[in-house]
Amino acid sequence: MGLNLDEKKAVVTEIAAQIATAQSIILAECSGLQVPNLTKLRAQARKSGVYLRVLKNTLVRRAVEGTPFAGLAEHMKGPLIYGISEDPISAAKVLHEFSKGSDKLVLKAGSYAGSTFAKEGVLALASIPGREELLARLLGVMQAPVTGFAVALGALARQREEAAA
Repeated sequence: MGLNLDEKKAVVTEIAAQIATAQSIILAECSGLQVPNLTKLRAQARKSGVYLRVLKNTLVRRAVEGTPFAGLAEHMKGPLIYGISEDPISAAKVLHEFSKGSDKLVLKAGSYAGSTFAKEGVLALASIPGREELLARLLGVMQAPVTGFAVALGALARQREEAAA
């Protein structure tokens, strides 16, 4: 059963609210995706802070009109699932990871920082390390000089102890 006009307006308003704070939107074709798999995908998305929903393309076209995501309108054909996230790479990562194990979910297009790109761009975006991983790398780089200094001091102390003995 279709949505009435008030329900459609409510959906467009909800999507527009998500888009207002979003940094990226990823589109994936989801034809034939079984309900249990869709439930798993939604759980992964929720855990990563991604708004994930199967939506009518016409409603999303209205919501993205006049936004940096307007370029996605040309890719909105067929049964699509939309991943919208405030983090630039979360939606791409969640959908890409899930698509590896499911041939029913096919990445189609995405948009980030006012640029619209095809599947290859989504894969490139998904390959960027996450915030936590980048912070861990930064911490490792920052600790390296301190660790090296401590090792050098320890070696110097051992040399003096051996020389004194």
